[in-house]
Amino acid sequence: MKNRRVDLALAAVLSMVLAAGLASAQTVTPADAQALESQGRLAEATQAWRSIVGQHPNDGRAYASLGVVLSRQQKYQEAASAYRRALQLNPKLPGLQLNLGLAEFKQGQFRAAVTPFRAALASDPKNSQALTLVGLSYYGSQQFAEASKYLKVAAATDAANTELRRVLAQSCLWAKDYSCALDEFSQILQTDPDSASAHILSGEALDGLGRTPEAIEEFQVAAKISPREPNVHFGIGYLYWKLHRYDDAQKEFQAELANDPSQAQALVYLGDIEWKRNEPDKALALLNQAVQSRNDIRLAYIDLGAVYAQQKQYKEAEAALSRAVELDPAQADAHYRLGRIYRALGNTPAAQKEFLKVRSLHDNADEGLVGKIASAPPALNQSDSPPPQ
Repeated sequence: MKNRRVDLALAAVLSMVLAAGLASAQTVTPADAQALESQGRLAEATQAWRSIVGQHPNDGRAYASLGVVLSRQQKYQEAASAYRRALQLNPKLPGLQLNLGLAEFKQGQFRAAVTPFRAALASDPKNSQALTLVGLSYYGSQQFAEASKYLKVAAATDAANTELRRVLAQSCLWAKDYSCALDEFSQILQTDPDSASAHILSGEALDGLGRTPEAIEEFQVAAKISPREPNVHFGIGYLYWKLHRYDDAQKEFQAELANDPSQAQALVYLGDIEWKRNEPDKALALLNQAVQSRNDIRLAYIDLGAVYAQQKQYKEAEAALSRAVELDPAQADAHYRLGRIYRALGNTPAAQKEFLKVRSLHDNADEGLVGKIASAPPALNQSDSPPPQ
């Protein structure tokens, strides 16, 4: 037993000596660092590679190896720095661009990841991993039209990858390529017909194509599958609202609020319905309730401006319509209404300025459900990306 304690003590001393030796610039070698890495002793391997790059500051391979060890410890910011230095020293090192892209991707720096992934793909056009990662990085940076270009090719070579098809479908939807989105969601529903979210997204695509009755059917299927799915009743209500079926719309908005009392958009559209029914007091109560929880829904401020103007509360109307203009200066209706308010207040120069803006603008068509159901597309799961090479 005594001998075993001595052996353990000697082993501990030897380990300390080895660590001290690796910290010394005179003794550490790439073989030492690689041995530590293969044993899973990543902190010591990092120390060894740092020592090596200190000895050989122009060794691109050493910097690249340091980046790999740092990435394996999820120290992606430091890894990216090491990869960039390696790239400066030796840009032709195999796998370097891909690993730099992965380090940026893992940090959520999707826009920064695009360039090295594209470089990796350019050097190896058959690299399906690089192809997919370029598409995912464009998606993560919300460049949806570019994302869909790459993801279409990637999905065609990996038809069984449902998650990849979902991201492609989302990219097409947010790029307003509704035919592409509908095709992809249709394929997803063939393998997963009970996916409420896929039915909702198919409904959004159909709405974008102007096929509103079919969009309603998709949302209704989703509501049957999952009656408490967020936004499902709001979506149905909005589509009925578009068709001027206000009684049906009202029931759906109320159902959404029963599921989620904080759903501000449902309150806004209920307020708009009351305004259209010439019930200004009811409209005002609903609209004010909505803007207390969200101050970025343009329709709320358009309707508030209209109600206040009817009640000759011109200062309140001016404030509401100014906020509507701030939210979307390209829409003519808010400028026109604001011009009328300025005229009522006797501010002729300001009124003329707003009316001049109206002449240069055209009201944009309603963007449909895309952008209303969610303020941003689903985030990428960064853990699904591959490890460094």
